[in-house]
Order: sequence, then structure tokens, then C-alpha cells
Amino acid sequence: MAPEDLQVTMLREPDRARLVTALDGVRYLISERRGVIDDEVLTRAPDLEMILRLGATTHDIDLEAARRRGIVVCRRGQEGPIRVAEYLVMQCLALLRRLPETERIARDRSRKWAEPSETDENTFSYNWSETRNLLGLHDRRIGILGFGEIGAELSERLKGWRCDVTYHRRSRLPEPIERNMGVRYVELGDLASRSDVVICLLPYTKATLQMVDVAFLASMKPGAFLVSAGSGGVVDEFALADALFSGRLAGAAVDTFAVEPIQPDNPLLQAAEDGTNIILTPHVAGGSPPDAWDELRRMFGPVMAHRAGEEPSGRLV
Repeated sequence: MAPEDLQVTMLREPDRARLVTALDGVRYLISERRGVIDDEVLTRAPDLEMILRLGATTHDIDLEAARRRGIVVCRRGQEGPIRVAEYLVMQCLALLRRLPETERIARDRSRKWAEPSETDENTFSYNWSETRNLLGLHDRRIGILGFGEIGAELSERLKGWRCDVTYHRRSRLPEPIERNMGVRYVELGDLASRSDVVICLLPYTKATLQMVDVAFLASMKPGAFLVSAGSGGVVDEFALADALFSGRLAGAAVDTFAVEPIQPDNPLLQAAEDGTNIILTPHVAGGSPPDAWDELRRMFGPVMAHRAGEEPSGRLV
């Protein structure tokens, strides 16, 4: 929902010629990653005052050309990809720390442990369940399969853990963008075999249908983890259940499924019931904001700040 005093024109799947035509008389351009905005385009937009990029990257915008023309360029992360990235970090931490298992242990009233004692500043019983293989995210090798806006937001958040982040996608990013994001491109086989955690963000296409299959899972590093929040159908759920039951994979978190809502005969449900280190969520990685319209209004924040003569947030130029 745009502010009432803005006249907004939305272009659906604009090609270059249509974009150039639409820019006549336009003062503000709000852009996702759809086509290059270079000096030639800016030449055809003499009234343009600001480009607001929705997303994490600006490599397809000629920032120097914008600077020469006095055009402000701002970047604003998209709320949905940001929330999914946060979800992915949460699931990585939960799997590495074996949260499903330790949470069940803490709630289990039937099991008997060591003789209890009251805790004080000098007396406590660390890891009284004697759970093994409680790992951390710091310095882990993270492989991102399918790298778009979510992958970009995720890689930014993983910097705090000093993770070694690699990615694989159909077309490699420009090297300056890789350096800025702190990620490296690798071939699919290398991503599978070297990653401590593989994060699948692939969209559903004919080419990606069950791409994470028996062969892919068998090529993963023994004891690795899989986190899947791409499209349902990309992961072979029977193969994943087998990899978990066999112990080849140490855990998995899955948010999307081949059939949704998840059906009672889904093999991953059996894995969860058998105490496997698996977390299943009902396609909620993108969150459920209380007011989606408010998010849309906030999208126009840099534009409204510029119109008011204030410094817009996320300014690059």
C-alpha cells in the first residue's frame, strides 16, 4: 500500500524497452533484481532522483553513473527473505545442538538420572543427560544450494559465526559480489561433499525436481546436516528419511514438502517420531507478520525521507 500522495505505476516482468519508456517523467524507481540499470537507462530518465533497490545486491546497477547524475541509490532488504534467513540460522543452531533430542530429554518424567542436588554458585550438574555431539555453528562449512535473495541475507548473518560459506546456482555471481558477501562458488559435488550443513533453497522446476536425491545425499559429508526451505518436491523425502535412519546424516530440518499439508504417511514423520534429530515445520520459514500492509508501507520509507529532505536509510550513493 503506497502513501496516498504517491502515484505508483507497477511494471510486471518489464523488459528493457518497456522500462525505459516507463521512466519518462519518473522521479523514483523501486527495483527488484530484474534487468540491468546502466548509464544508457539513466540517460533516458532525466527526472529520476532515486533508485531504491529491494534486495541484498546492487551489482546490476551502475552506481558510478548514478553518482555522476546526482541520483540517490538506496538498498532495502526484503522482509520475507530476511525472515527466512533468520529461520535458517535458527534451524542450523537447533540441529547442531541436537535441540529435538535435548528438549525431549528435559520433558521426560519417566527417566532416572543421577542423584539430584540443589544448585548454587558452586554446585551444578552440567549436561546431566550426558548427551553427546552437541556442536556449534562457529567456523562451520555451510553450503547454500540455490543462491538468491534468501541466500544473500543468510550469508550476511553467518558472517558473525565466521562460517566458510560456499554456494551453487545456475549462474555464478560476479566475483566482486562474492568477495563483498564473503561467499565462494563451488560445483554441486564439492558443495555436497565438503559442507557441514547443506541448506537447500532451490525453487521448483523440472530441473530441480527431487534434485536432492539418493545420490546427492550419499555424496554428502558423513555426519552432515540438511536444512531445506526451498520449494517442496526438490528433496526426495524417502531418501532423506533413509539417510537419517542409517545415521549417514546427523540431522535435518524441513519446512516444505512434496505434498502440503504434510500427510500422515510422510516418511519424515516416522523419523521424527523415532527420535531422530529432525525438525519439521509447516511451511512457515517466511513468518506470519501481523500487518503485511505495514511492511509494504515501510518499503517506501527511503522515498518518503528523500521527499522530506531527510537522509534516506540504506543509502549507497
